[in-house]
Amino acid sequence: MKYASINCSLFIENRNKFKQSLRPGAMAMFVSNDILPTNADGSMGFRQNSDLFYLSGIDQEDIILLIFPDVKDGKHKEVLFVKETSALIAVWEGAKLNKEQATRVSGIEHVYWFHEFEKILKTLVFQAEFIYLNSNEHTRRSIETETSEMRFSKWMREKFPLHKYERSAPIMHKIRAIKSAHEVELIQQASDITEKGFRRLLKFVKPGVWEHEVEAELIHEFIRNKSAGFAYGPIIASGLNACVLHYVENNKQCKEGDVLLLDVAAEYANYASDLTRAIPVNGKFTKRQKEVYNSVLSVFKSARSMLSVGNTFEKYNKTVGELMTEQLLKLGLLKSEEVKMQNADWPAYKKYFMHGTSHFMGLDVHDVGFFNEPMQAGMVFTCEPGIYIPEENLGIRIENDILITDDGQMDFMKNIPIEADEIEDLMNKK
Repeated sequence: MKYASINCSLFIENRNKFKQSLRPGAMAMFVSNDILPTNADGSMGFRQNSDLFYLSGIDQEDIILLIFPDVKDGKHKEVLFVKETSALIAVWEGAKLNKEQATRVSGIEHVYWFHEFEKILKTLVFQAEFIYLNSNEHTRRSIETETSEMRFSKWMREKFPLHKYERSAPIMHKIRAIKSAHEVELIQQASDITEKGFRRLLKFVKPGVWEHEVEAELIHEFIRNKSAGFAYGPIIASGLNACVLHYVENNKQCKEGDVLLLDVAAEYANYASDLTRAIPVNGKFTKRQKEVYNSVLSVFKSARSMLSVGNTFEKYNKTVGELMTEQLLKLGLLKSEEVKMQNADWPAYKKYFMHGTSHFMGLDVHDVGFFNEPMQAGMVFTCEPGIYIPEENLGIRIENDILITDDGQMDFMKNIPIEADEIEDLMNKK
């Protein structure tokens, strides 16, 4: 890992939060993600299961975390199983964490080798009445591949069919949605790295550069600042490409007169940031481009202020839709008759602004949380309105990451240029 070590107090605190929601006599287990194959002897690299990382801080494969607060021996309340390094692994991949190192990272005293799991489990599992198993219950989930979590859950139910099984996901959604001070620092670190990448681009982008060259500038800046890279697939979309919401080809040349939409951000220590900006390729917005940009910025500023304790997403999205409708009327993209006759289930503004304004963010870019509950202090949301006009080869989206506090908001990206005039000035600065 490129990031600096994280104090294990974060993971101890996270486990304590999790334990508070367990039933009496319950055991919970979390497993690491697979290293997915490509072809021949290739692999896609490793990304730790977010819930396991949140609870342990361990960032390698073949890991199992067992949590059993009511265990009868009083010792094995937290148990970690880690992959044992062999001479072959040490030579070809580098040594894995030893037991002492795993304790130092996680704060878990009892550490065993991964191959000892079944033997240790048998000494503990029959003391438990309930077993909590984890699964990916994200509403936007679309997974056909059988994951290690799925295999593990199936194995447990086959081995111990008479236990009562519970879901860990609702607990994880609840506790992960509220960020601790240490998590806020890590997200800020990711955002600061993103800022460095964006400022680098303002000096680089000009007519004739290619979208993939812009991507290369960003990954250079991210990695040199101890990020593992992009927090998600980068969207670097010039001209008409900006009207494709998840454009990822990044293979077109940026032309004179284009606006370049950049939905690009760094991760740090597995924590994401999520930024979108739109910049003029030649360093100067046209009058029309700036009008549209400032309309999006107006909605952004109002929407950001509404991310507050007690607000609901139903009210929030309704108000944002009304604000966007006002701007689209001013821009001449909607007519008052269209608004009067609009379908309540698909309002007129959706023609030009068809996606949501905010989502949870944290260890995952689209992080876990409950949209049907009021907003709370400690939650982190994106704020990302946009206007997309294919007939004008123009797409504008503006996005920052916002922490809700007891007395307002904290914008992780407050130092990243956002005003149209400031962007132009920086792009033309000698």
